[in-house]
Amino acid sequence: MNAVVGRNVCVIGLGSMGFGMAASLLRDGFTVSGFDLNPEPLSRFVALGGTAATSPAAAATAADIVIAVVVNAAQTADVLFGADGAAGTMAQNGTMISCATMSPEAARGFEAQANQKGLRYLDAPISGGAARAATGDLTIMASGDPAAFAHARPVLDSIAGKVYELGDKAGVGAAFKIVNQLLAGVHIAAACEAITFAKAMDLDLARVYEVITASAGNSWMFENRIPHVLEGDYAPRSAIDIFTKDLGIVADIGRGLKFPTPVASMALQMFVMTAAAGMGRDDDASVARMIANLAGLDLPGMEG
Repeated sequence: MNAVVGRNVCVIGLGSMGFGMAASLLRDGFTVSGFDLNPEPLSRFVALGGTAATSPAAAATAADIVIAVVVNAAQTADVLFGADGAAGTMAQNGTMISCATMSPEAARGFEAQANQKGLRYLDAPISGGAARAATGDLTIMASGDPAAFAHARPVLDSIAGKVYELGDKAGVGAAFKIVNQLLAGVHIAAACEAITFAKAMDLDLARVYEVITASAGNSWMFENRIPHVLEGDYAPRSAIDIFTKDLGIVADIGRGLKFPTPVASMALQMFVMTAAAGMGRDDDASVARMIANLAGLDLPGMEG
């Protein structure tokens, strides 16, 4: 398919989510450049027809749309506005799409920086996981200037199944994502506690999974994460450290609002305990391993 005229796209951060987004764009005929610190996804990206670059600035050269799919606000600041960031090289009047989970205050600050440079900015955190990223079916919780939405619409339609336009200023999308992350973190922690509790009662864990996923106690996170536990596979799809960050943002916002978040705070401590046990970079289902270690239990993959 021929490249879409006027739609040169740069994806910065080719992890599991960013790579899927870049692949979706290539599949839909966009001209896509990319950057990642890890050479392995860059090689796979090139094999799909993308153009690899050695820095965010190089990747963003003349790009109409720059999508930053990095871990946090600090990395977003670096790849977009740092000394070798995208803001200095992307096309005039281009649009930045920022996907990292961050505080609303940080998102508003990035929008102001972009506008000062004559650029548009969408606060556009994502949800759905690597599988949905690969098929272009992500959920995007976005806010920003209507002109930014209009400019980025073909790109958004390529990478997402649902795009929620939540406001005309940055920060609203970030706030929606933080509500999602509060629930996601609590549900992962609860799912891991439940499956380990089942182990303590010497139940057949595969049977527990079958029954619970057909019952009222099921959650998206139980259904998605507990197979990792059953398989003893803790390769990071989403790492423990992600939720120590995101639930930490929840705690910070709650403290600022004088709003109590007792359940989220307990979940945060479970993720912090798992990270302290040396599993910060492992899959977030590792909370189950942390609980199992405390209780003297062996989950699949822990035997012996």
